[in-house]
Order: sequence, then structure tokens, then C-alpha cells
Amino acid sequence: MPDTVGSGPRQARTSDSDKTARARIRDAAIKRFARDGVAATSVKAIAKDASVSAPLVIHHFGSKEGLRAECDRYVNQLTWEMKSRLDSNLSTDPLSSIRQAQTDLPILEYIARTIPDGSEHADSLVDSMVEDTLRYMAAAEADGLVRPVENRRERAIVLVLWQLGALVLHEQAKRLLGADLTGPSAATIRFWLPAGEILANGVLNPERFEEIRAASLAALAKEEGE
Repeated sequence: MPDTVGSGPRQARTSDSDKTARARIRDAAIKRFARDGVAATSVKAIAKDASVSAPLVIHHFGSKEGLRAECDRYVNQLTWEMKSRLDSNLSTDPLSSIRQAQTDLPILEYIARTIPDGSEHADSLVDSMVEDTLRYMAAAEADGLVRPVENRRERAIVLVLWQLGALVLHEQAKRLLGADLTGPSAATIRFWLPAGEILANGVLNPERFEEIRAASLAALAKEEGE
């Protein structure tokens, strides 16, 4: 479900002039991979975006695959930092910390594009999301938001896979529901309302869900009225 507390701290922005060539190449690659996918992105295109030569990209990273691995590591690092700053947030959304933190990089779009390709770092990111969801769900059980179950880990895994699957299809979610799953929490309400109806039949406490549903509808009405 959407975050149940307000927006977290914003991440400081760094101008391109303050970054090393290696960092500019990495960030340019993250943006290209997020937009076009790894397979469709050339080293030449990344070099152009970073205002460097293609040989310099190879010098720093060895190959496009080496650059992708560095991007994976950096995205993992960023998600850990975002999570640690917002660790007190009560949410069943494993991506909530990324949605709340402001960054110059399209982290959610990058995850959506690259997780289906598979990698060691993608596996690590998914594993960390499962562990986060286990903790969030335990806190939500104690709060009365969700129902207690015996197979907690399996439930957490299914919820993570479900939400990552929706993220991969974020363009369809925006087309069909008008929900931006790569945007801030408020932009996901049109997805979470029907998703909550499904969850309310087996995961969420129905009474608590009605409270969240009413608050979400009020937030949606306010957004549309602005």
C-alpha cells in the first residue's frame, strides 16, 4: 500500500561539473539503460551523453557489461542509503523509500528495465526487498494493518514479485490506470486502490483498509482539484 507517513528527506543534487568523468559515465549509463534498456544502448551513445570519448568509457569500465555491473552496484548502494534514511516508514511497498527520496537518476525506471535481464546485483536487490517487506509486514501486523499468517516469508516474496512485476509494466499501468509507478507515492494511488481491494480479501485488515482507502480517495481528489 502507499506510504503511511509523509515524504522523507530529499537527496542533495550534484551538478555535472562537480562529478568525475567516471561518475558522469556511470550516471549517463543509468539514464540510458533506464530509458532504452541495456541491449539497445551503445557505448558510443553513453559516451556522447557523458561528454567523453568511447575509448574513455572502455578505459574506466572495460566493457559495456562492466559498466552495467558498476551501475547495478551504484543503484544498490543508493537504495540502501535511501532505505536507511527512511527506515521508520510503515509501508508494505518495498520500493517506498525510493519513491520518497528525490534523486537526479531514474532509479525505479532502471530497476524496471534491468531486473528482467538478471544479474548478481539484481538478485541482491530483490533479496533485500524481501527482507524489508518481512520487517514492514511484521510491523504492520503489530499495528493491526495486516493479518498475521504462518508463511510470512512466502507472503513477502509474493508481494515483492507482484510489485516488481507491476513496476516492469509501469508504462502499461500509466496507460491503463493513469498511475505513475515510477513517480512519488501520490502518483501511485490509482494503482494501489484496486490493488488494496484485492489485498483486503486476504492480507489487510478490512477495517484498516477502509481507513486507508478513504484517505487515498481524499488525496486523489485533492490532487485532481489542484
